Amino acid sequence: MKLVRMYTTGVCPYCTMAKRLLQGRGVAAIEELRVDQNPALREAMMSSTGRRTVPQIYVGETYVGGFDDLAALDRAGRLETLLKD
Repeated sequence: MKLVRMYTTGVCPYCTMAKRLLQGRGVAAIEELRVDQNPALREAMMSSTGRRTVPQIYVGETYVGGFDDLAALDRAGRLETLLKD
């Protein structure tokens, strides 16, 4: 399974929902990058994604987007394929 990286904060309900969805699809570990604890990470997130809100999710090197994008990918049946090595 590919590495999942997610920019998050400690109080973000969409981050929690994204983690649950990914765990439900078999993702055992998510690399969380807490932008609320490190302002430099928020700057890096905004630079790489063009977005200010969390979560921002990468599966391997593929940028997925936020929770709504992740959920849409899952509903379309493409998330499990993306997660495979």
